[in-house]
Amino acid sequence: MENPIPARLKAARKKAKITQKDLGVRIGMEESSASGRMNHYEKGRHVPDIGTLTRMAEELDVPLNYFFCKDEMSAELACLIDKLSAEEKQELLEKLIESR
Repeated sequence: MENPIPARLKAARKKAKITQKDLGVRIGMEESSASGRMNHYEKGRHVPDIGTLTRMAEELDVPLNYFFCKDEMSAELACLIDKLSAEEKQELLEKLIESR
């Protein structure tokens, strides 16, 4: 299976309307190397460690599991579910269990 992180990272960054450099700087990278490092992540040349990926998720306002979804529908669902309150998540879970 192909690594979904590069495509998810690029999509989330574009949706947030920020540059590679801006994202890198916002998560603590040196300004001089931020663009290049982010480009390597988006091209799949390097894979960010979990701490870096967590900071990216927070900055891009997506849940960490978004980066690991293998299809677009799952990624979109992950984002929507993440925005629900704990009570709404519990209700959704109960409905899904009931419908099995």
